[in-house]
Amino acid sequence: MPLAQLLTADALQARLGQPELLILDCRFALDDPAYGQRSYAAGHIPGAQFADLERDLSGPVHKGISGRHPLPESAQLLARLRAWGLHDSSTVVLYDDGPGTFAARAWWLLVWLGKREAVYLLDGGLQAWREAAFELSQALPNPAPGRFDGQADANLLVDANQLQRRLADPQLTLLDARALPRFRGEVEPLDPVAGHIPGARCAPCTDNLDSSGRFLPAAQLRQRFAAQLGERPASELVAYCGSGVTACHNLFALCLAGYPLAPLYAGSWSEWITDPNRPVAVGD
Repeated sequence: MPLAQLLTADALQARLGQPELLILDCRFALDDPAYGQRSYAAGHIPGAQFADLERDLSGPVHKGISGRHPLPESAQLLARLRAWGLHDSSTVVLYDDGPGTFAARAWWLLVWLGKREAVYLLDGGLQAWREAAFELSQALPNPAPGRFDGQADANLLVDANQLQRRLADPQLTLLDARALPRFRGEVEPLDPVAGHIPGARCAPCTDNLDSSGRFLPAAQLRQRFAAQLGERPASELVAYCGSGVTACHNLFALCLAGYPLAPLYAGSWSEWITDPNRPVAVGD
C-alpha cells in the first residue's frame, strides 16, 4: 500500500461514523497561532479532533538551538495519538484549510512513528468539504483511548551536522519547500537570516497543487520532481523548508509521484541559521 494517499470529500463523507475512523483537524496559521483552535471550535468535520501544530505536532522551542517547530518527543506524541483514539488498525484522515501543508506534517509524524497504512490527506481540505456543501459540527468527540504501538524511525531524519557533511556530495538533491523570494533571500518574514542552504534547489510546496488547491496527478508530480533530480538518484534526496513543516508536503507529493520516502531535515532553515559557522547562500 502506498505511503501517500488522498481521499476526496465525498469518500470521507461516506465513511463518517465508521469504527476506528480517526479524523484530525490540523488547521493552523503561522501569523495567528490561535487560529486553528478558534476555527475548529467554530465548526469542523463531524467527529474530527483538533491537532495543534505547536502544542501537539511540535516540541518545545529552544531559542538559539532549535528551529521554530522542533519534532515532538516520540513518547509524548504517541500518548497524544492514543488519547485521540488511534489504534494500529485505525483509518486516519488529516485535513487543514485546503493546501495540506499542516496536514502533511501530521502525516509525516504518523509515518515516522510507524503508522504507514490507511493514512489519508483530505484532498482540498476543508475547502473541498465546504464546496461539497457537507455539514460542519461544533460537537467535541470523546474517544476511548487507542492502542497504537509506534516507534520513531531515525532513518527518516537527517540532522544539521550530517547534512553539512553531505553538502559537497554531487549526488545530493536538497529540496527547499519555501517560496522563491525567501529561497533567494529577497525577503524573510519569519527568520532572522535570509537565504538558503548552499546547493539547495527551490521546490515550493505550493507547486504540488493545481489551481483548485488539489494535488496534481501523480504523473505531473513525477515530472516536477524528475526535473529537480536530474541524473542524481532519488535515494540521495533530502527535504527541508523553514521549520520542518512544509517540507513534509514535498515528501508527501514525492510519495504520490512514486518515489520512496526521503529523509527530512526537521530543524530546517530556522535551525540551520542558529549556528553562524554553517554556510548560507543567497540568489539562485
